[in-house]
Amino acid sequence: VSVMAVNFNNFHKSLGYRAAISETLYQENFRLAVSTDHLRHPDLDEALIAAAAAAESVAMEPRSWRKYDAALQLNRNLYSRLFDSGPVHLDKVVRWARFADWITGRAETLPTVRLPDSILPAPAAVDHRTVIIQPFSAVKAKQSPLALYEAVIKSLPEDVLVVITGATGDLDGNPEYRKLLEDPRVSFDSSTFAGITPVLRAATLVISVDTALMHLAVATGTPTLCLASAAYVGEIVPYDPAITPENAQFLYQPMDCEGCLGACIHPLEEGMYRCVAALDGAKVLEAVAGYLESP
Repeated sequence: VSVMAVNFNNFHKSLGYRAAISETLYQENFRLAVSTDHLRHPDLDEALIAAAAAAESVAMEPRSWRKYDAALQLNRNLYSRLFDSGPVHLDKVVRWARFADWITGRAETLPTVRLPDSILPAPAAVDHRTVIIQPFSAVKAKQSPLALYEAVIKSLPEDVLVVITGATGDLDGNPEYRKLLEDPRVSFDSSTFAGITPVLRAATLVISVDTALMHLAVATGTPTLCLASAAYVGEIVPYDPAITPENAQFLYQPMDCEGCLGACIHPLEEGMYRCVAALDGAKVLEAVAGYLESP
């Protein structure tokens, strides 16, 4: 297995970079190209499929995208076969599992979101209980307020240490969260996923917004509390019950407009989606206490 990274910004803006990537894909002489995207950009995602020029190319029927529907329709001829994966609101893992069954011709049991211990690094050696908090999201409107995390940290037993995780620039982009680091029990860790995984595995609890680290924590088997928006209900979080492991818990405020996929119809409330602003802090503290009630 090899991984080829593509900088989509450069692929879109630089003809030279686009040509180099396209030539590399073409020279691989692929027998089969599989697009796993349900939401596809016709000039980015599908340009890679076109460049590969594989003997066979397969994909799911693309999700409607008003701006690009005409181009997506024209690009149907890139594919040998297209799979109807289901409605717009469908758990991503369930969608991918259906797609995999269609490609392979096998009907497999839905996978639980849990990686086998055999492929994971050993837990970090610690002599204390640790709560990891990932408050940052690429979509700031999905971030719960600083006051909620202050309340969470204050509620923790004195013997519990707290690690705030995020990318190197997250504290610069969210300077108000530096206040959390004034507590001597709190530290910041900007490690890569490879570096943070042993720490996750040793943690008593991970509290996270709906972001990649949350999914990683769940997959490693660590008790994980996700503070979610209602925007991706039915697609991302909460997970479909059939794939949800016992270590995952999701808290969100149900809304009539849930499942908007980020196309929020309401004005932001103090920079947050209305559903995020409405998340009940008391329920969050109650859930956290449930994980920490016994040493």
